[in-house]
Amino acid sequence: MDQPAEKKEVQFSEGALAEIRRYMSHYPADRQKSALLPILHIAQAEFGGWISPEAMDKVAEILNIQPIEVYEVATFYTMFNLKPVGKHVLEVCRTGPCMLRGSDQLIQHLENKLGCAVGETSADGNFTLKTVECLASCGTGPMLQVREQYYENLDAASADQLLEDLKASTVKKPWEENY
Repeated sequence: MDQPAEKKEVQFSEGALAEIRRYMSHYPADRQKSALLPILHIAQAEFGGWISPEAMDKVAEILNIQPIEVYEVATFYTMFNLKPVGKHVLEVCRTGPCMLRGSDQLIQHLENKLGCAVGETSADGNFTLKTVECLASCGTGPMLQVREQYYENLDAASADQLLEDLKASTVKKPWEENY
């Protein structure tokens, strides 16, 4: 008979815990669940760009809520990754205005350049390619987002330069100095 997989314990760093406490302090003691979304963002940044069930359980423990309450939120919003992702997640806008300005060609170019399809991660682990709904940059498409940064008016050459720049960059966490 197969044994259930052993869950691994996750621990937040002191910097992440300080940021979590800061968000929780914005709400009365009986309303701290209101900090769930920013805490999920912290968890995602802390644990490699995605949120495992163990990380969701830790968030529930911190907020003193049921794990299902965290799962419901994390699975609803597409901004949370529920499986491992690359160092950089490229979220390409695919709605009408960006499509009219060439997002389909940009997505195809990125798939060819990275050697992976939308929803996959490049073999080197640097990039995960996703498509998303409107990122509210309709006049400057095609565009994509990496974390909180927009990259607009992209074509094959500027996308290639962006990939090179991202490969050479270091990913910092929001609570780290010089973020």
